[in-house]
Amino acid sequence: MSTFDLRPLPGGQVELHDARRKRRWTVHLEPFEIGIAPVTVAQYSQLMGDSETGTQAPLVDINWLEAIKFCNEASLNESLSPAYIFEADEVIWQTNASGYRLPTEAEWEYACRAGTVGPHYGHLDAIAWTANDKLENAKEVGQNLPNAFGLHDTLGNVWEWCWDLLDPARYDDYRVFRGGGFADNSWSVRASTRRGGAPGMSHPDLGLRMARGAFDDAQATQGWSAEADYERGKITGMLPSGWTPRRY
Repeated sequence: MSTFDLRPLPGGQVELHDARRKRRWTVHLEPFEIGIAPVTVAQYSQLMGDSETGTQAPLVDINWLEAIKFCNEASLNESLSPAYIFEADEVIWQTNASGYRLPTEAEWEYACRAGTVGPHYGHLDAIAWTANDKLENAKEVGQNLPNAFGLHDTLGNVWEWCWDLLDPARYDDYRVFRGGGFADNSWSVRASTRRGGAPGMSHPDLGLRMARGAFDDAQATQGWSAEADYERGKITGMLPSGWTPRRY
């Protein structure tokens, strides 16, 4: 029996925006599944065999690498093919695997918008926990109104890790997280807001939402492309004002 409650979504399309490159583009998506809510402390405890049962609050303080490993653990627990393999310091997404994974950025925004085109899929006070609520911790999932896909907490409460690189030219291996958190001002809690962090970074308002879906193309699928990542990592011409590329 699955520990996670996922909702099958139909194929469709979503428009994405890269502010630094001043570029907008449309992504066509195949059907996939995504969690009705963020992964909770209770779900994490159940899978990992912790002595405490946990709560229905979102799991937080988990970094991207830990989220990737957690997805694999969830897959193995249900005899599914793990979505990720580790080669040296690199994480490889096996796109044809049946197991749990992080959503791509395009999948996440498509799931969040649920057919809407504005910054929110409803009145923000009714669908999201934000700084307006003056909270010190994330709230239990599912207390606010869902979107048209029946998904809760895609905006507010906690940010959610995605698979994609944020901006490899500037931030190297930083990964995207989406959705806004309980401490964020309302102007920041929007379907299009992008932020990111290093794979080893964690934060008290950053968690994850599970996805599933297998695809044939190992190099480009659901809005992600290995070639596009390589191209985005190139720096040509003068550097934008105020920053230098990240280097180790």
